[in-house]
Amino acid sequence: MLVLPGHDPDAIQAAARRLADGGLLGLPTETVYGLAARADRDEAVAGIFAAKGRPSDHPLIVHVLDAAGAEAFADHLPATARRLMDAFWPGPLTVIVPRRPGVAEAAAGGHATVALRAPAHPVARAVLAAARALGVEGVAAPSANRFGRVSPTLARHVVEEFGPGLMVLDGGACEVGIESSIVDCSRERPALLRPGLLSRARIEAALGETLAEPDAAAPKASGTLAAHYAPSARVRLLDADALPLLLATVAASGGLEGVAVYSRAQLPAWRWQAQPSDPAAAAHELFAVLRALDAAGAREIWVEAPPRDPAWDGVRDRLSRAAAAFTD
Repeated sequence: MLVLPGHDPDAIQAAARRLADGGLLGLPTETVYGLAARADRDEAVAGIFAAKGRPSDHPLIVHVLDAAGAEAFADHLPATARRLMDAFWPGPLTVIVPRRPGVAEAAAGGHATVALRAPAHPVARAVLAAARALGVEGVAAPSANRFGRVSPTLARHVVEEFGPGLMVLDGGACEVGIESSIVDCSRERPALLRPGLLSRARIEAALGETLAEPDAAAPKASGTLAAHYAPSARVRLLDADALPLLLATVAASGGLEGVAVYSRAQLPAWRWQAQPSDPAAAAHELFAVLRALDAAGAREIWVEAPPRDPAWDGVRDRLSRAAAAFTD
């Protein structure tokens, strides 16, 4: 078993050496666990795509220690990107910027832009610092799961996905629990490509301008496929009013076996899980709950739709994509 304690300096050095040598690593961040490889070697990044079963034209986020690390991969850093980096790095915010020619082509999926983030998790930062000392300025690190599946927020989730052969640093439960917000800063007006824990209002306040909506010319970004983040059980996203009515109808026909419910109000079901009323708490536990209900044998997971408050945008986005994977 190659699960190593993230607080151990020897484990940090072993992880950095694994990355420097072109190997794969299960890396904890504050958002989710990533499947990491050095971003400056295309053959190392190819290992990520192969392990995940991910299309090679679907770009990855490059994780760096700081702005100096970002400059190793960016052709230039637009003023909008720098404002966001100053406000939210290290943290759950990814910026897309023009890519330095000849650098991280595989990590960028062959595109002219590159997605960059400085994680806040102390284990991730320690690994990035140790890797920098070995000549590695950044690592591509998409979520450490098979493509389209539920993202991992515990070290054991990574082992469940890839088996015991992968080196994994155990950094505990991810604090945020859903992936970073992604802002495209490669064009004249920044656009929000993927919501996360950071609200649109906070991002716009840091920018000093409103965010544009993504259009057909927006660069590809991680986690933006219509169907994503899906467990094996079918996910159904239902309004608070519709959920108890549908449960009652199905119960009357004796069909509730294997139907798990994740809702804010307690409801009769084969298995019920309380959904937090706080968006940050819901984000923190979301993927772990989906994995646990899946492991318990649920055939369907019925989820109460989050409130329409913008603070819930990140959670709503992940649930909508999980449900879209099972649209008839």
